[in-house]
Amino acid sequence: MLGSLADTVLDLVASIVTLAGVWVAAQPADENHRFGHGKAEALAAIMQVMLIALSAAVIGFRAIVTLAEGGRTEAAPDGIAVSLFAIVATLALLVWQRHVIRRTGSVAIQADHVHYQSDLLLNLAVIAALVFDQYLGFARADPLLGFGIAGWLLWGAWRAGSEAVDQVMDREWPREKRLAFIELAARHPELSNLHDLRTRSSGMRDFAQFHVDLPRTMTVGEAHDIVARVEEDLCGHFPGMELLIHIDPQGHVDNPDNPLVERDEFARLEKDE
Repeated sequence: MLGSLADTVLDLVASIVTLAGVWVAAQPADENHRFGHGKAEALAAIMQVMLIALSAAVIGFRAIVTLAEGGRTEAAPDGIAVSLFAIVATLALLVWQRHVIRRTGSVAIQADHVHYQSDLLLNLAVIAALVFDQYLGFARADPLLGFGIAGWLLWGAWRAGSEAVDQVMDREWPREKRLAFIELAARHPELSNLHDLRTRSSGMRDFAQFHVDLPRTMTVGEAHDIVARVEEDLCGHFPGMELLIHIDPQGHVDNPDNPLVERDEFARLEKDE
């Protein structure tokens, strides 16, 4: 129960951090942040991970003390009633968070979601500990379940932290998402040799850029019209994406010594098929 209280206090701080991170990330680009403020979400998620780890440490320490000193729990009915109320409230919050995550993909809210999932397990553990201790006579249930919750919290912190770090480090999109993007671009027969494809995500926004070959004899106006159609199509399938397309004259080689730059994604797509 003490572990649950400590975790709940941290929840308040964590939710405030999440609110601040999501609010900052939603602000439009400005003169000093031309790519927007999306990484504020990743920073908020990292703060969440630190708080989750702190919560795990507090619970784990308390479990060690309880195992060393012994002792029994008291007032099981009151503890169970409080935990049941907390479970109902947490379930309602988790359902709403899941809905928001599906709509936005927010890493900050995902980290907060992991935190509140642990709250649900923690309150279930409180009920189980009280039942085992006072009704079944197993006094070590409380600290042992505390250890279990501390481990679950650390695992959740690792998962949430990994995604936040990926955004800060500009990790490429997942393979399935990249392939879907390339397949859409390949539907435009005017394009050839799509290369130097770079993708990343920042908060709820996606960013992509690539080079593509067009005939040397094509006018600037004709090339612009083609690129505009491609951008409209791709951005329609990836709402909120910022796309940059660079045109190369057919046969041009940007950097022959860099396979990441010169790799033809269309040819690679055909090979995979």
